[in-house]
Amino acid sequence: MLHLRLITPSDKTDDAVRLIEKTVGTTHVAVLPGAARNPVGDLVLCDVAREAGDELLTGLQQLGIEESGSIAVENIDLSLSRRADKAEAEAPGEGADAVLWEHLADATHEESTLSVTYLAFLTLATMIAACGVVLDNAILIVGAMAVGPEFGPLAGVSTAIVQRAPRLALRSLIALLVGFAVAMVVTVGFSYFMDSVHLFSAAQLDAERPNTHFIYRPDWFSFVVAVLAGCAGTLSLTSAKSGALVGVAISVTTVPAAANAAVAFSYDEYNQAWGSTEQLLLNLLGIILAGTLTLLAQKWLWSLSTGDKAAAEN
Repeated sequence: MLHLRLITPSDKTDDAVRLIEKTVGTTHVAVLPGAARNPVGDLVLCDVAREAGDELLTGLQQLGIEESGSIAVENIDLSLSRRADKAEAEAPGEGADAVLWEHLADATHEESTLSVTYLAFLTLATMIAACGVVLDNAILIVGAMAVGPEFGPLAGVSTAIVQRAPRLALRSLIALLVGFAVAMVVTVGFSYFMDSVHLFSAAQLDAERPNTHFIYRPDWFSFVVAVLAGCAGTLSLTSAKSGALVGVAISVTTVPAAANAAVAFSYDEYNQAWGSTEQLLLNLLGIILAGTLTLLAQKWLWSLSTGDKAAAEN
């Protein structure tokens, strides 16, 4: 269940309440006239089944509530109510399959913003991965994958394509391109420093490296894994299963590929640098493609399932 808290202008409160009451899957409606002070208006509270949430939010936006008032949505971790159980049973579809498009757009907007924190995490992850490729240490590679924040902008691109949101697409692409460019440039400088103190060497980079040589040798398996990871990551975002993102992060070779390219470039190993760059681009493309197709499939399946349930009820 979701909990909605609305601040509505007094002249729109009745319309908002009518919309809530006619939406299948809503319950626990409460209206507090004149309770809001900033902005001035009425406070309207209700609970709604997750599978009916997107329909209700779309209707409230069409009333202009977010322009003159406020719409806040929270997840309800525990609800002991027969009315809530009844509302969930009546709502079309299954809550686990429902996509809250406004929530997804808001989440990807936050995660895909080029910020100092985003750059710091991506740069640190790339430098950790640089240590991993030179030492041929798989543990460091996995750690770097987990630290990297690049899935946010990738999900932002997929969401923008499906929702036709060019601003989100531009913001996400800028975060990806600038983020990786900065991280790789800093890592090149880091490699020079580590070489000067005799912690990195060309011999280590040119060694067989059985644990990490796959990073600069892209193949079809790289693309397949990226596609599968993109599907899993997108599902984790749309179903609020954020814990799965950790598994997604450590299954794709994005940050390690950027790190290997940077270290190889610092040693004039251009074959490795190019191979790593191919690996990076292949993974980025696979994730974006899979994320977009997953969202489109979810949109289609949701419309199909809700349509079938409505037809059966009629």
